[in-house]
Formats: sequence, C-alpha cells, structure tokens
Amino acid sequence: MSGSERDTARRPVLGVTTYLQQAKTGVWDVMASFLPAIYIEGVTLSGGIVTLLPPQPVDADIADRVLDGLDGLVLTGGRDVDPASYGQPPHPTTDEPARERDAWEFALVLRALERGLPVLGICRGAQILNVALGGTLHQNLPDVVGHNWHQAGNAVFNTSVISTVPGTLLASLIGESTDAQCYHHQAIAELGKGLIATAWDTDGVVEAVEIPGPRFVLAVQWHPEERLDDLRLFAGVVQAAAEYATERATS
Repeated sequence: MSGSERDTARRPVLGVTTYLQQAKTGVWDVMASFLPAIYIEGVTLSGGIVTLLPPQPVDADIADRVLDGLDGLVLTGGRDVDPASYGQPPHPTTDEPARERDAWEFALVLRALERGLPVLGICRGAQILNVALGGTLHQNLPDVVGHNWHQAGNAVFNTSVISTVPGTLLASLIGESTDAQCYHHQAIAELGKGLIATAWDTDGVVEAVEIPGPRFVLAVQWHPEERLDDLRLFAGVVQAAAEYATERATS
C-alpha cells in the first residue's frame, strides 16, 4: 500500500444528510435528493470523506445498517421540522412538512447517539437534534424577538454575533465569540433531554446546543458552511470521527 493509500484509509467517513424535493436542472423538473456543495467542501477540506444520505423509508435496522459504514454524522439545513413532532399545530409561516426527511433524520441521529457516533447539526440539524430528544421550537422567531434579522429572505445571510459558554465543546473550538451567518426563522425553545445551550446571540436566541461528555455531539443554529475560510466546526467533527474510527478499528 502506498503512502497516499494509507492516508486515505485513515480518513474518516462522514454521512451528510440531503434534501428531497422538487428541483430543476436543464430540461428536467423532478423530485431529487441534493445538497449544496459547500457542505461537502466543509467536510472534505477538513480531511473527511463524504457519503450523502438521501431521505428514504427508514426503521431502526435500516438506520443501523447505514451508520455501520460511518464514522460521523452531519445533519444539514433545510425545510422546517414538522411541528407535530413536538406537539404543536403549524404556524402560518411554517413550511409544508417534509415528513420522510424528518423521520429519516430522527432515526439516524437517535441511533448515532446510542452508539456514540460524532454528530454535528447545522441550522435545521440543530432543530432535528433538539426535537429528537424531546425539545420544542419557536416556530416564528419574529414573534419572539420582534424583527426578521435572523432570516432576511431572498437567500441573503445576515451576520450575528454569537457568544459561547466557557468550558464547553463549542468554546474549545471557536473561542468566546464568533460572527455567524444566519438564515433561520425558527429556533430552539425548550431544550431536549440531555442537551445544554452553549451559545446565544444578542437577542437571547439559543444558537448552539451540545451534550456534555466525552463524545462530540454539537449543533449550531447558524451556517458554518457559508464561511469556508473558517473550518473549525467541520475540523472538530472530522477529528472526532477519526478518533471514533480508530477506536472502532482497535476494539
């Protein structure tokens, strides 16, 4: 085996969730699974290998079969989580639910947590993690904070100042504060079981959660993939996935 082959063999494989919705490309207008390339670049630039995880019918056995081949899981952004998942009727501004994707990601993250797989959630991914663990969401953040800065619309990302909690995994990765690219009209309300809030913005909105302990379970409400000049969060989950892979290989 050559040196480059050995390096590739040591690189961890991370599953990254995708969209499933109508998409146009060329003459085609079809249901499609897809993902903005910047998520993939965030993982690969940090030394990981990406496997895409499109929504599909799922149960615990299927989730386990998928996770058997992975060293880490990244839950990406996208459509609002179905409010029925946390016992609320839909707000008028809430997206039409993507129930197949919700079920797929709930199954993946719960089984990932059971086996200690490193997890990074991004925007919707933070909300999936929170709801999977019994938490709730603010369905329309302007009703709570009085403005729409967090989601200006028309694919325009606004920058928010995020402050972290000292001594947390997040603080160890990005320090006491950071400028974050935000595009969300919903946010975490009641925390899910086992989660702690580890960052807030200046409006008091929860911007990150994690599970304390030795495993990497971290989710942020902002979009780190929009700033590929700052790979600290992606590098963190890739490093944790590499350690998971090493532990699995030697156990």
